[in-house]
Amino acid sequence: MKRIYTIGLTVLLTIAFTGCKELDLAPENTFTDLTYWTSQSKARSVLNTAYSQMMSSGYYFYNEALSDNAYNGRGDNQGAASLAAGTYDPSLARLKEEWNFHYEGIKTCNILLANIDRIADIDEETLNVMKAEARFLRAYQHFQLMTWWGDVPLIDEDVDIETALTLSRTPKAQVLEFVLSELEDVINILPANTDYTEEDFGKITSGAAVALKARVLLYEGDWDGVVAECERLMNGTAFGSYALHPSYEELFLPSYQSNDEVILSLQYVPQFRTWGEYFDFAPLSAGARLNAMAPTQELVDAYPMMNGSMIGEAGSGYDENDPYTNRDPRLTNTVVYHGYEWEDAGGGSHTIYIEPGTAPAGEELDIYASGSSSTTTGYYWRKYFDPNHMDGFASGLNLILFRYADVLLMYAEAKNEQSKISVGDWDLTIRQLRDRAGFTNATALDYNAAWTQDELRQVIRNERRVELAIEGLRIFDIRRWEIAEDVLNGWAHGAQFGPAEIDNGYLRVNDRTFDPSKHYLWPVPRDERNLNPNLGQNPNWN
Repeated sequence: MKRIYTIGLTVLLTIAFTGCKELDLAPENTFTDLTYWTSQSKARSVLNTAYSQMMSSGYYFYNEALSDNAYNGRGDNQGAASLAAGTYDPSLARLKEEWNFHYEGIKTCNILLANIDRIADIDEETLNVMKAEARFLRAYQHFQLMTWWGDVPLIDEDVDIETALTLSRTPKAQVLEFVLSELEDVINILPANTDYTEEDFGKITSGAAVALKARVLLYEGDWDGVVAECERLMNGTAFGSYALHPSYEELFLPSYQSNDEVILSLQYVPQFRTWGEYFDFAPLSAGARLNAMAPTQELVDAYPMMNGSMIGEAGSGYDENDPYTNRDPRLTNTVVYHGYEWEDAGGGSHTIYIEPGTAPAGEELDIYASGSSSTTTGYYWRKYFDPNHMDGFASGLNLILFRYADVLLMYAEAKNEQSKISVGDWDLTIRQLRDRAGFTNATALDYNAAWTQDELRQVIRNERRVELAIEGLRIFDIRRWEIAEDVLNGWAHGAQFGPAEIDNGYLRVNDRTFDPSKHYLWPVPRDERNLNPNLGQNPNWN
């Protein structure tokens, strides 16, 4: 096969399912062949490739273990163990792989944009929309790169290998300007979700471009910009129609994937394109192979009581001997804990026994035991479990990249940072989310006028944490809030199954280090710098 290079990277182009009913496989070596560009369907195949390169399921899930929400206790999946522990250096494979991954996606977009005008049978509207989709994807890839590395090469046209090997990193501010400009341009070209049929679900829309622009501005702390973009989606339907799905649990089940809350998701389809991470996430009694990544006690503790109080607050009603009662219902939708009633695919259920010494004979599979294949923290995952999974937990369940709940959370955060949040803003955002989650107590639902700005900041940040758990966003939040040195230094914990004299019995599962002088930016991969010394290196990395 012909190999396509950019920035010293080997790019293997693969066609994947996106918004259509069958996997369209095309030879990669034809993409740069001028004779390839003869039909709309061929151009769509290249665009489908670019869709598939947005995000991998491995990054999506194991990014959670880079944060304080989860622990990768077996192996170093996607480099999560090394990155979380702060023991990595520029030679870590994940760094090179992710750098390559995003530039592969950029390469695919640039190939399409350089060649699609050669096709004669595309009407102008379709042509412009396909170009806009590619520009969105290219902007998304640059956004991911600058979020991890800061200054990165900005590549807005297809380049040959000789040019690629001489490129320097573009200042982050310039990359940011490019990303925002591209998104604003395509917002006015892309159709709204209301312009598409259900068969088109998964295609990039104007609403997705608005949501991405809001996220980019959120990460930059541009509160005025965040409010403006969120209001585009919250006020009227010019950029699509979105609303919270009535059930939090249903959001992550196969039967409800094309609901009004989803703005953009990674598209999967049984048999053709699947992911299988739950083979190493679910309880062993549910058929899992082992437990490679598990929720931390820190995440479990973040779920408030039904009265809205955090477990450590006076009057919360929290009972350490009965820790999962009267908690935020999203805890049960997300995390499997001792005594959990697991719903089986066939309609029955069984109890998950995790605490050592509690399981009846023959039901010990899920019990925590150091060095075993079971959970490393005393917890398993439930959210995103696909009851229709195939062998090896292969799932065709879509993975959500943007949803309306995130828009509401971004809006609430930005309004508070502006010191402009009102009762109406609270009711439109946090109250809606908690009402949907199943809270009924007025102290959880009503706005508290006595809160200071910082107290409300903590409430909103925590709401974001529990609402979006295992959706891969926590690591980016703690970095942009600049609290990583607070939450990623010291021990991550598991359930209260350990010696009482150590951390009150909460398992010490991972001793982490986060150095704010260097860890807020990843080092440029060593192999890339060996190929191209012009790339330089981030501060305090060798």
